[in-house]
Amino acid sequence: MYAKFFKRVIDVILSFVALCVLSPVLLVLIVLGAIKMKGNPFFTQDRPGKNEKIFKLIKFRTMTCETDEKGVPLPDDVRLTKYGKILRSTSLDELPELINILKGDMSIVGPRPLMVNYLPFYNDIEKKRHLVRPGLTGYAQSHGRNTLVWEDRFDLDVYYVENIDIMLDFKILFETIKTVFTREGIELEDLDDFDVYRKKQYAEVTESVLK
Repeated sequence: MYAKFFKRVIDVILSFVALCVLSPVLLVLIVLGAIKMKGNPFFTQDRPGKNEKIFKLIKFRTMTCETDEKGVPLPDDVRLTKYGKILRSTSLDELPELINILKGDMSIVGPRPLMVNYLPFYNDIEKKRHLVRPGLTGYAQSHGRNTLVWEDRFDLDVYYVENIDIMLDFKILFETIKTVFTREGIELEDLDDFDVYRKKQYAEVTESVLK
């Protein structure tokens, strides 16, 4: 009953209240973002939602749109600004996702929505993360955030999907707030994109079979 009905009701109420309460902060960040990014302060990107339905994720932009002479975007670490680093370290760049929650694309708690191009690389167990709405925060984010390896992230995502209840959601929310304020797990490890990581796994398995 909670997962099918009350969770969505809570999402709508909390996201609406949060948007109202945080509206002054959002307004300031919109103005600052427009100045710092010299234009549109928002970043949108296709992400897979519940049942792999694609939606537009909304975040505050943290990187510039600089390109090389061929029009190819410069590396992320070059385009990431000091302002963007502050947004990411405080998770303020995620605030516009409250709109996604209100619209029904996302939930407050759930597996984080990853890239669309990762979809072909999930195994049958990992695909379970798409049985529910993706979240603003999730079990993985409250247990290591960016420092987790891919296997651990997906194990936690699947555990959440199989054990959703209101107490678990509030526990994750409390632990996420603690993680953000203590700035735990912010430094990103040298972790491959998931599709690259999975291709490496395939190559290693193939090599071991051929030996």
